[in-house]
Amino acid sequence: MRLRRRRQCFRSCSSLHRVDEDEIYWRQKKGDEELEWSHSSTHVISQFTQCFANAMVGPRSWVGALFNRSSNKRNEKFSDYPLSPLQAQRLQRLQERIKVPFDETRPDHQEALRALWHAAFPNIALNGLISEQWKEMGWQGPNPSTDFRGCGFVSLENLLFFSRTYPASFHRLLFKQEGTRADWEYPFAVAGINVTFMLIRMLDLSSVKPRCLPGINFAKLLGEDEEAFDVLYCIAFEMMDAQWLAMHASYMEFNEVLQVTRTQLERELSLEDIYRIQDLPAYNLLYQ
Repeated sequence: MRLRRRRQCFRSCSSLHRVDEDEIYWRQKKGDEELEWSHSSTHVISQFTQCFANAMVGPRSWVGALFNRSSNKRNEKFSDYPLSPLQAQRLQRLQERIKVPFDETRPDHQEALRALWHAAFPNIALNGLISEQWKEMGWQGPNPSTDFRGCGFVSLENLLFFSRTYPASFHRLLFKQEGTRADWEYPFAVAGINVTFMLIRMLDLSSVKPRCLPGINFAKLLGEDEEAFDVLYCIAFEMMDAQWLAMHASYMEFNEVLQVTRTQLERELSLEDIYRIQDLPAYNLLYQ
């Protein structure tokens, strides 16, 4: 298996390219809302579980955040940017994907979940779709379907794509095989759902057409490759883990790590000379 060369200085990836940024846009981004994490429990493990539970299935659920809340500071400058017919068509298909809820009664959804397990643990038999084994992958409980309430089937599709397209990267992150790690690490599967949600918000996919610079530039990449969202997910997951290690983070700082990851990815998506998803500097983080 061939490995792509990895950049040693993660924070300097974007410095190798000239950035064409809209200053108003970047000033406004400072006020963006992010996922909120509750740390009210005094018990460490309870804190950890509650942290992720509140983000996904609590009163401020992801679905509500995604479709019912929007920033009052949204930049309208890019709302009239013309998309090509192909870009518009692929963007619409992606938007339809993100609206599909996970349904544990659907055979295809069940099969996708089983396929994810076998991709993660090919030599270990799965006892059932409800099993304590799922916690080994970083789900909150024995039934992974409860973790999809906030982000739907697309988050499972993203994880499955990651496992099949970049298996070396997938397993390295799943088993935390690199770097000096915190005593309490982020749960892999739940973190993956967070990454999907972060991308949906960052790219403004809940709007008919993106109204932000990264979203518009992503639509161009989508016109070149219909799998651009899934590849971007893999890149973002790698970026998040790299930031996690660089910041010597623990679970209490996951939200901060995700915000730094989002900012870095937004800047890479604003570079002038990005014509394919593979042109993003952070693509080099992926193991082939």
